[in-house]
Amino acid sequence: MPASVLLRNNVQVSGHGDQAVVFAHGFGCDQSMWRYVAPAFEATHKVVLFDYVGSGRSDLRAYDPTRYSTLQGYASDVLEIIEALALHDVIFVGHSVSAVVGMLASLRRPSRFARLVLVGPSPSYLNDPPHYYGGFEQQDIAGLLDMMEKNYTGWANALAPTIAGNPEQPAYAAELAASFCETDPVIARHFAEATFLSDHREDVVRVTTPSLIMQCAQDAIAPTAVGEWMARHVPNSTYQALQATGHCPHLTHPDETIRVIRDYLDGPARSPSVTAAA
Repeated sequence: MPASVLLRNNVQVSGHGDQAVVFAHGFGCDQSMWRYVAPAFEATHKVVLFDYVGSGRSDLRAYDPTRYSTLQGYASDVLEIIEALALHDVIFVGHSVSAVVGMLASLRRPSRFARLVLVGPSPSYLNDPPHYYGGFEQQDIAGLLDMMEKNYTGWANALAPTIAGNPEQPAYAAELAASFCETDPVIARHFAEATFLSDHREDVVRVTTPSLIMQCAQDAIAPTAVGEWMARHVPNSTYQALQATGHCPHLTHPDETIRVIRDYLDGPARSPSVTAAA
């Protein structure tokens, strides 16, 4: 089983430390999105990169629509990778939907995790006034899914600039669009349903693993209101507002991303605070 899991998820291991940092990519992406950040931790940690089934160079033959109809299926991937590598006290760094996947995995096997680093997390993308504003109305998500089905390439080219932000540097949006287009449209839409139609607010409030919440400015996918909600409701969490804009700081602002993660890992594990980037 270990060999098949590592091949299934295209797992790549590097670094020299005893403690592992597992980097998990967001929707429509793959492990290459961490190429500016992950190497910075190789001198001190074992670095683990992987692709979710259906993404990147994963084994598409392993894709199971039933397993991956919810984010729990992706959490199972994470846990099976950790088990296959015999990892403990894992530092899990998850971008976007992977932040929730990591929290779900930590709830199922808390002893495997030491810390969670949540980059642009959102437990629910739908507005639920007056107490929660996820950034989208039901018709927004329905329209997104409909466009994915009718014109996937058009959807990718339209959504990528919104996710990337930083319009003065269009290369980021172009890279995201290309990454979206490399994903099988049927699998991508299925993943989108599991991502954008899920509501894990009741799950994340039960997380006990110390967590860093990294909130970008001008994030159209996970707005500031969501990050602040997370800071109020996730136990043992530290909230860090970033100067980085958009939804992909590890791609657009890697130096700040590395610094914030490093500062958090160098600090006490259970010292909740609310801070802002200097």
